[in-house]
Amino acid sequence: MNHTAFCVTSVPCGLGLRYDIVRHGISRPQSLRLSRSHRSRIYTPTIRSELTQNETAKKSEERMNKTIDSVQTNFNTVRTGRASPSILDRVLVSYYGADTPLNQLASVSVSGTSTLVVEPYDKNAIQDVEKAIMQSDVGITPNSDGSKIRLAVPQLTEERRKELAKQVKAIAEEGRIAIRNIRRDAVDALKKQEKKNNLGKDESMTMQDEVQKLTDKYIKQVDKMLKQKEADIMKV
Repeated sequence: MNHTAFCVTSVPCGLGLRYDIVRHGISRPQSLRLSRSHRSRIYTPTIRSELTQNETAKKSEERMNKTIDSVQTNFNTVRTGRASPSILDRVLVSYYGADTPLNQLASVSVSGTSTLVVEPYDKNAIQDVEKAIMQSDVGITPNSDGSKIRLAVPQLTEERRKELAKQVKAIAEEGRIAIRNIRRDAVDALKKQEKKNNLGKDESMTMQDEVQKLTDKYIKQVDKMLKQKEADIMKV
C-alpha cells in the first residue's frame, strides 16, 4: 500500500498574512491539477490581526495629525486685532516669474503691538512684495519707504469680527470633514479585507471602533482650536 507523504511550507506574502502550502507526495501533473481544483484546501491564510490593527490606526492618526496642522496654519492666517507675522504666511510674491511665499523672501517682525515690518532680503524685490500684499486678502494697505514695508494693523470693527468668526468656523468645518473622510477611507479598506476573508468580522469591528475613537479625539481637538481662535477674534 502506498502512503502519501506531505509537508507544510510557510511562505510570507505581506500585510501580516502567511500562506501554508501543503505539498503532497504525488506526481507533478496530478499536483498541478490538485492545486487548481482545490486551491482553498491548499492555501490557508493566517492573519496577524494585531499588526494590521496597529498599522490601520497609525496611518489614520498620521493623516489626522496632518489635518490638524493644516487647520492651525489656516487659523494663523486669519488676523485678529493684534499684529502677527503669520497673517502674511499665505501671501505669494511673483519673484523672477515664480510664485514664492513672502516669508521666504523677507523677514517679518512686529513693531509695538499693531505694526508689522517687512524687510525683503533682495531690495530689488520690494515693489513685488508690496504689490503682492496689496493684492492679497490680508486687508491691510502696505506703506513702503524703499527698503522696508510697514503694515499698520487696524483694530477690528464688530462687523469685521463677526465676518472673521464665520471664516474660522468654515475652516474648522473643512477640518472636521477631512477627518471624517480619513475615517471613511479606513473603514472602507477594512471592509474590503473582510469581504476577501482576509479579516474576521469581529477583528474588523474592533479596528473600526479604534478608528472611530481617533476620529472623535481629533474632531474634539478641532473644536477646541476653534473656540480659542474665536475668543482671540472677539477679544477687544
